[in-house]
Amino acid sequence: MIDAALIPVQRRMLAPVAAALAARGVQADHLTLAGFAIGVLAVPALALGLFGWALAAILLNRLCDGLDGAVARHRGGGSDRGAFLDIALDFAFYALVPLGFALADPGANALAAAVLIAAFVGTGSSFLAFAVIAGKRGMRPDAYPTKGIYYLGGLTEGAETIVLFVAICLFPQAFVPLALVFAAACAITTVTRWLQGWRSFGPSDRP
Repeated sequence: MIDAALIPVQRRMLAPVAAALAARGVQADHLTLAGFAIGVLAVPALALGLFGWALAAILLNRLCDGLDGAVARHRGGGSDRGAFLDIALDFAFYALVPLGFALADPGANALAAAVLIAAFVGTGSSFLAFAVIAGKRGMRPDAYPTKGIYYLGGLTEGAETIVLFVAICLFPQAFVPLALVFAAACAITTVTRWLQGWRSFGPSDRP
């Protein structure tokens, strides 16, 4: 919901660091892969109840996620492979965080974690399905001109997801209500994306 407003601010903040990394030969894809590897470490940290370490891994993952695109722009622009890696690993990472909470306390957290992961499947699949058809039609999102694929917004986007992850790491005892509330918001996002796809790709709009 707020990604479009935050992205320009993020780009300005990360530009000096990205320029320094690019000057030292760091590749954007390397940052994407390193960020995912760091993010995976959140799972054992969560499972062991080390919520501070899990939060650090999550925040470092998101830092790398911002830097990879910034480095790509400094090195002449992003690639299709980079766009693919970025979105594929992002969605995998999002599902790993609730999995970690399920492992931390299966009796209390497993059901809410499963509901949240199912909600992420809905938002992720509707996002990617729209992007595939939009790409076939040559559509570009005005609000996200730097994205490698068509970026369809919604009530729950990247920024809101990270706010959730920070909150559940700081207040792990509130995981169940926070996860269920966010899953409901994801369901709204999914339905609105279905409706947007239905309206945007109707028979009358075919080239």
